[in-house]
Amino acid sequence: MITRRTFLQALGAAAVGSAVAAPEPFRLRYVLSSALYGETPLDIILPEVSKAGCEAIDIWCRAHGNQREQITEMGDDAFAALLAKNHTQLGVTTRYPLGPFKLQEEMVWLKKLGGKIALCGCSGAKNPQGAEAKAAIQEFIEKMKPHVAKAEELGVTIAIENHANTALHHPDSLRYFAEFNHSPAMGVAFAFHHLHEWQEQIPTLLRDLGAAQLPFIYFQEYSEGISKKVAKEIEMQQMPGFGGSLDYHAVLKAMREIRFAGVVSLFMHPTPRGVPILPTTAEVTAAVNKSRAYVEGVLKEIA
Repeated sequence: MITRRTFLQALGAAAVGSAVAAPEPFRLRYVLSSALYGETPLDIILPEVSKAGCEAIDIWCRAHGNQREQITEMGDDAFAALLAKNHTQLGVTTRYPLGPFKLQEEMVWLKKLGGKIALCGCSGAKNPQGAEAKAAIQEFIEKMKPHVAKAEELGVTIAIENHANTALHHPDSLRYFAEFNHSPAMGVAFAFHHLHEWQEQIPTLLRDLGAAQLPFIYFQEYSEGISKKVAKEIEMQQMPGFGGSLDYHAVLKAMREIRFAGVVSLFMHPTPRGVPILPTTAEVTAAVNKSRAYVEGVLKEIA
């Protein structure tokens, strides 16, 4: 027999245990893309990281920006000093020109400066699907083994974007990537805008990939302004909260369900490339904050 007091004590202990075991509230971690500011100098961009509610900078090179070239010119020590002065950190180096097989030196540089993610595109057949996608992704992952081994050694992650006209594009290829990639040192830089043909599948694809395969997500959707000159309000529809059609409620529910723990970039492409998305630095940061406020508002709605 147990006494009423013993029973209540046990009930209280169970309640405390449940409270301790409850998961942390789902939150997003943001990085700020230097490419949003065109070729603006880093000493002007870096103060914007904290103003935009971001934890780190994502450094881009030409033709989208030139901040990686700026760092080469100023030297790593000067860049590290700029990061410290602005109380921020390097999070990502985006290096599409290097491709996935020339990242080794860049990963060493990334590690030296405390960064975590080296981001680039894929290679191989263009837009394969079905059995062709399976073969292409298996071949790609096999070729990546020495590069993934280096990433594991350094403690950094290679993020491969699901870019159009590469092997990692069709939904089939993303699912095969999740099946065959077994290293936490490589994952997908998940780009909504490259899936606009299959936009309704995006929440399911996020679940199929799972948090372990998603170190980075672009919060960017498709707009005709990606590839041609249109009115600025149409171009801006790439960013959350600017009138696009992507259902961020469904997207964020899926991300919460898988307990996404990577970083997100509130992003868009200007036309032409290499220019700021808006005329002034303050306007660019305000646009990022508008997008972030929209996303955070959706998170509250689905809570």
